[in-house]
Amino acid sequence: MAFHSPDQIARKVVEAGAKKAVMPIRHALLLGFLGGAFIALGFLLDIRVSGNLPKEWGSFGSFLGASVFPVGLMLIIIAGGELLTGNMMALPMAVLAKRATTLQLMRNWLLIVVSNFVGAIFVAYFFGHVVGLTETGPFLEKTVAIAQAKTSETFVQALISAVGCNWLVCLAVWMAFGAEDIGGKMFAIWFPIMGFVAIGFQHVVANMFVIPAAIFAGSLSWTDYFSNFVPVFIGNAIGGGIFVALIYWMVYKEALRTNASQALNNIKKAV
Repeated sequence: MAFHSPDQIARKVVEAGAKKAVMPIRHALLLGFLGGAFIALGFLLDIRVSGNLPKEWGSFGSFLGASVFPVGLMLIIIAGGELLTGNMMALPMAVLAKRATTLQLMRNWLLIVVSNFVGAIFVAYFFGHVVGLTETGPFLEKTVAIAQAKTSETFVQALISAVGCNWLVCLAVWMAFGAEDIGGKMFAIWFPIMGFVAIGFQHVVANMFVIPAAIFAGSLSWTDYFSNFVPVFIGNAIGGGIFVALIYWMVYKEALRTNASQALNNIKKAV
């Protein structure tokens, strides 16, 4: 399978971030809704696969659930969608490359966090609560156990866990940019996403599904949710913006600047 080198991926990420920065509001909201819903569906699939497994299976059961969760990001990358955690890498790289402004970054993140939340809540309420997919038998127990584990961590624990999460998530997105075909993108996505879910790291959009699902079941409160949201949002931003975007920018900034200068010269010659 053909793939791009890391410096080529860096250019693609900058281009993607620049396009996201000027995306029309309506498109951002619609694609953000899909992104939140797709991640929620991946988490719902995880719960439905692992919730009824024998306890004797131990961590292998968690692996089985984690192995199907990546379908959410696959849908976003291949079918189309906007995900806050991926944009926490793409927009900072575009800003560093001077292809977007900090104000555009903040605008995009605000639009996507709101629309991701709506999409995730939609799945949690209608599929989880109304249909009952997260509120019956072992599936209710699994949903509540996961949500309680997420909300029981201290501020610092949740923040650090979120850094690890989005480090892996953004590497999945990064490598997906490096693949030229659908099969390559699926493999690139599967391993890091499976890894973060199996480890149990905190993902701000995934938590938009599982914690509200437990709330709809009467097990937690919205105070629990928002107490978790703040450190996880910050940690995810650090994981994507610093551990991926900034580090790769520092490594490939000269190549990116050369590429930008060449593109500008080509435009001038064409004019």
